[in-house]
Amino acid sequence: MASKVSPALAASRTFWAKPIVGTPRSLTASPAKASKASVPYVARPVLATINGAQLSSKTHYTAGPNFLSQKRYYASPVKQVQYSADVTVPPREQDAYKVKNYNEYSSRNYAYFMIGAYSFVGAVMAKNIVTDYLVHMAASADVLALAKVELDMASIPEGKNVVIKWRGKPVFVRHRTAEEIAEANAVNVAELRDPETDAERTKNPEWLVMLGVCTHLGCVPIGEAGEYGGWFCPCHGSHYDISGRIRKGPAPLNLEIPAYELNDADGKIIVG
Repeated sequence: MASKVSPALAASRTFWAKPIVGTPRSLTASPAKASKASVPYVARPVLATINGAQLSSKTHYTAGPNFLSQKRYYASPVKQVQYSADVTVPPREQDAYKVKNYNEYSSRNYAYFMIGAYSFVGAVMAKNIVTDYLVHMAASADVLALAKVELDMASIPEGKNVVIKWRGKPVFVRHRTAEEIAEANAVNVAELRDPETDAERTKNPEWLVMLGVCTHLGCVPIGEAGEYGGWFCPCHGSHYDISGRIRKGPAPLNLEIPAYELNDADGKIIVG
C-alpha cells in the first residue's frame, strides 16, 4: 500500500532537490589581531656631541599606524663602539674632561706652588694667633712695674724696720744692730723647728730682707714684738726671732726670704 504525501511536503522536497547555480565562494577566517610579540622592532642610533663629548641615543619604534607608539631614550655622554652595537662604553674621565693644551709639568708645578703658598699663609696665621695669646696672658704693665722694687739704704736707720709692697705682698726690711746680729748667731740651730743659720738667711748681716707673711695661715706678723724680740703673729701666736726663724707657735717654717740684691755702690736694696 503506497503512502500518501501531503502537497506541502512534496513541494519542500522539490525545492531542496534543485541544483546550486553559480560560482561557489570560499570562506576565509577574519584577520586576527597580531600579537605583541610579533610586532617588529626598529633601533635607529642618533649621534650628537655636546662640548666635545659624544651623546648616544636610540629611537625605538614599534610598528603601527603612523608610528604612534614611538619611544625615545637618551643616555649620558658615552662613546659608541660601533654603530651597529647595542653596548656603549662611557669615556674615561681624563678624556672627557681633559683641557686642551694640557701640560702635566706645568700643572704639577702650579699645584706645588699653591700648596706652598697656602702653607706659608697658614704658618703666619698660626704664629700670630700664638703670639697674641701669649701677649694676652703675659703680665700687665702695672704688674711689670712692681716686678722690682728699689729701696734706699740711707732711709732706714739702724735698728729699724721698713715694710714695702712687692708683687702684692709685704716685705720686711730691717737694718740690724751689732747686738742683734750677735744674738741671731748665738742660737743653737739644732733646736730650731726649721733649722737655718743666720748667714744662710742674709747676704749682709746688717740687712735682713724677708716676706712679711706668716707661714701658718698667711697673716702679717707685727715687728719688734714677741718673746724673741723679732716678729709676732697675733692671729695664732707664732713667735719669730730677730732672724725671722720660727721659735714658738703653730707656724711650721721660717719667714721666706725673697730674691733681692744689695747694691752697695748706689746704696740700694733691689727686691725682685
